[in-house]
Amino acid sequence: MAPTLLTVILNWRSAEMTLDACAAALQAVATIDGAITIVDNDSGDGSFEVMTAEVQRRGWDKGAHPVRVLQSGHNGGFGAGNNFAIRQGLPGGARPDFVYILNSDAFPDQGAVTALLDHLQAHPQTGFAGSFLRGPEGDPHRTAFRFPSIASELEGAARFGPISRLLRDHIVAQPIPAATGRVDWLAGASLMMRQSVLDQIGLFDETFFLYFEETDLCLRAARAGWPTDFVVESRVTHIGSASTGMKSWTRIPGFWLDSRRHYFTKNHGYLYAAGATAAHVVGGLLWRARLLAQRKDRGDPPHFLKDLIGHAVRRKPQAPPMPPRTGAE
Repeated sequence: MAPTLLTVILNWRSAEMTLDACAAALQAVATIDGAITIVDNDSGDGSFEVMTAEVQRRGWDKGAHPVRVLQSGHNGGFGAGNNFAIRQGLPGGARPDFVYILNSDAFPDQGAVTALLDHLQAHPQTGFAGSFLRGPEGDPHRTAFRFPSIASELEGAARFGPISRLLRDHIVAQPIPAATGRVDWLAGASLMMRQSVLDQIGLFDETFFLYFEETDLCLRAARAGWPTDFVVESRVTHIGSASTGMKSWTRIPGFWLDSRRHYFTKNHGYLYAAGATAAHVVGGLLWRARLLAQRKDRGDPPHFLKDLIGHAVRRKPQAPPMPPRTGAE
């Protein structure tokens, strides 16, 4: 019996781009049984109505791989929006065999989704599989990572060659793999998951409003014996930060700090989380000392260390602003 696939695309105030991603996905899943669900994450700008009308106008809702547009009714963030679609299942309520999460600013090549599905079917012990992502100009994106740790916080903040060499086995952002293989976690812009694994470990933790949610999900899967693989044959064009505005942040958002703290405290405990923050502060101070002698790009939003330290001594999470993301990394 052929496997079934539910593709989920989350929209936040980017209806046209989401429809473009859906069009690319429809071509990429043409030979796979299943359906596509677009979730409007309570955009409040008419996105839901625009996408619903356009899906009907194009006849996608009646195609061999039907598309439906759902309204979440509440913007709980990236994980909550995707969970909303996953809980709905396929049209009629049937559970799919696999779930494919696609960003609204990601456009799979022909064969990209099939490559992920084929890999998971050929490797029954693998829980999740993700794609090789590249920018619109063909520049490869780093999307294969190690799990964050105290050591990685020190290395990433210090940005100093001797420290990086000493802690090379703890650096979060790995070189782009040249071949398909095992990684700790992958960016969720193009990620396929076994429904049976989600049934076992649960869906995205909705405490994460934005960022670290796929890191946490992959960690839970790995701890349950379901590792994640990077599939180089699956090629996806990804604009990246198209809706988060991450590259132009003038100050680190509270929701990023909340997600970081929740990841460390949930998975390693409060003392470990405090150690991770202390390591980042030490590394950050070393980096800023170098900036006094060398002309380098600061690399962090203004007031980053001050905001990190201030957040660490507060226990109550900050209420997120109106979120800028559809799911972009």
